[in-house]
Amino acid sequence: TFGPLADEDRIFTNLYGRHDWGLKGAQKRGDWYKTKEILLKGVDWILNEIKTSGLRGRGGAGFPTGMKWSFMNKPSDGRPKYLVVNADEGEPGTCKDREIMRHDPHKLVEGCLIAGRAMGARAAYIYIRGEFYNEASNLQVAIHEAYSAGLIGKNACGSGYDFDVFVARGAGAYICGEETALIESLEGKQGKPRVFGCPTTVANVETVSVAPTICRRGGTWFAGFGRERNSGTKLFNISGHVNHPCTVEEEMSIPLKDLIERHAGGVRGGWDNLLAVIPGGSSTPLIPKSVCEEVPMDFDGLIQAQTGLGTAALIVMDKSTDVIRAIARLLEFYKHESCGQCTPCREGVDWMNNMMWRFVRGDARPAEIDMIWEISKQVEGHTICALGDGAAWPVQGLIRHFRPVMESRIAEFQQQQQARA
Repeated sequence: TFGPLADEDRIFTNLYGRHDWGLKGAQKRGDWYKTKEILLKGVDWILNEIKTSGLRGRGGAGFPTGMKWSFMNKPSDGRPKYLVVNADEGEPGTCKDREIMRHDPHKLVEGCLIAGRAMGARAAYIYIRGEFYNEASNLQVAIHEAYSAGLIGKNACGSGYDFDVFVARGAGAYICGEETALIESLEGKQGKPRVFGCPTTVANVETVSVAPTICRRGGTWFAGFGRERNSGTKLFNISGHVNHPCTVEEEMSIPLKDLIERHAGGVRGGWDNLLAVIPGGSSTPLIPKSVCEEVPMDFDGLIQAQTGLGTAALIVMDKSTDVIRAIARLLEFYKHESCGQCTPCREGVDWMNNMMWRFVRGDARPAEIDMIWEISKQVEGHTICALGDGAAWPVQGLIRHFRPVMESRIAEFQQQQQARA
């Protein structure tokens, strides 16, 4: 069994902002402790601890972090290397990174230093979503405190390693959460995905923020949580039709039902009132109540259930939900946020959006359900970035599990039309 997580094993100890988020408060909670020693142990030691921990990217893709960071450690060709932290967090339903930046910003700043050391980067750029005003403000204060205390900048922590941290504020475009579009935006260009550039690693806020604790407590400690290949602790967002929406740090692989019942006060109207859950932010396919009973909240368990962990943002829908309308609303979001660069996404998501709103009314033919499935497959995997996939998967989840609902809506509409005639 996995979960509940013991308090002494929590990494984010000020998740709810009950304590001082400044440098003094952070140091009391164990941040910046022996950071110099970690830096002096060198690149190979840090990378080995991260690899041992089994940490996988917390931004959605789930790529092994130690391996990703080690890619930067090729012999220098003279160009500088950079760490870019993705703090854009535009995925509907996801609000974990903002809690870190608002209430535990020093975890991120220290994480930038250690991750930067591991990849030989000279600076970190934290690209933060434009709407996150308080988060950007707190983060900037934390960076200023760290500079003043000699923790970052020239000779960071007295280790002989120079490392700068900068905050760049975005203009509120969801596409800039995609790695290469984020870099383009950072350089002052249009936020459109691209393929070539300087040696740069883009990492998620949560991924970077857990690195110092892993180095202090050991990779094997972190690997002791969750199932194999799905190790560690994780921030989960639970929103929608639950009694107590929340963000909580829990052990990976905790059963989905247990997570909702234990931390969110259960589904509104009881577990039997559950209709479906989107388990990983709006771009992951929904799963119905029957699947939610047993599924573990980790990468592999959710892939087996034909969905994904994504950002681990659960959107809970009870039986009052018009599930077709809910998915149509997501399609409208993806249509609006597409950069329009790739034809399958630009055209296909627009078509799917138009069709979904007709399905909401029932103004369609049953054969069109297979047509929209086919369109989603033409979009999925045929674009530079994953926005096309994110638009296709909600539609696929709806058809996979709620096709009878769509068919009955169409039948009702046809009966109404005949009655009027």
